[in-house]
Amino acid sequence: MLKWMLTWNLQNPFSGLYLHAIFLFGSVCVVYSDCTAEQLAAIMNCSRHERYTRNYDYMEGGDVRIRQLFSRTQWFLTIDDYGNINGTQDPTNCYSILEIRTVSEGGILAIKGIKSQHYISMNKAGQLQGKRLYNENCNFKEVFLENYFNAYSSAKWTKNGKEMFIALSQKGRPLRGKKTRREHVASHFIPMKCREDERRVD
Repeated sequence: MLKWMLTWNLQNPFSGLYLHAIFLFGSVCVVYSDCTAEQLAAIMNCSRHERYTRNYDYMEGGDVRIRQLFSRTQWFLTIDDYGNINGTQDPTNCYSILEIRTVSEGGILAIKGIKSQHYISMNKAGQLQGKRLYNENCNFKEVFLENYFNAYSSAKWTKNGKEMFIALSQKGRPLRGKKTRREHVASHFIPMKCREDERRVD
């Protein structure tokens, strides 16, 4: 009797561990069953360091948003095939569909026209123009304003220590950065999501 009780007590902990292992394995299988093949491969192949760095979007090429920038002056910002930057009041204008990509920490981003494949850039004089090739002049700081609008200032250039912003005038024309201020309505934009039918730019 004593021998049977001792044997049963030794086996019982191992039985509990065995059942726990089965439950844990089953839970993992349920989680993985909801993943796509690509997601499952990523989970299985990532090292601890890789999973950690992927939390920082700018290190992997950046968080990407497809948006239209609607100015507080009632214009959608556009970049055409020649690199000209203007405003349009047509919400379906294909040149107003933009890719906004985070390129560095601290809210530094680049804005590119999907149709034209030109980046918005600002030179030392504060002039806005489209550039085919990305460079430091294409970097802008995204500023979240208290009125729920956003402003975009050059990350490289200032004028007498003051920020220079992307801005559209009341007539939909780009303003030189040296004439802009954070509090000016011309510098205020709302990033608007595009409807699926408006994303077709081919």
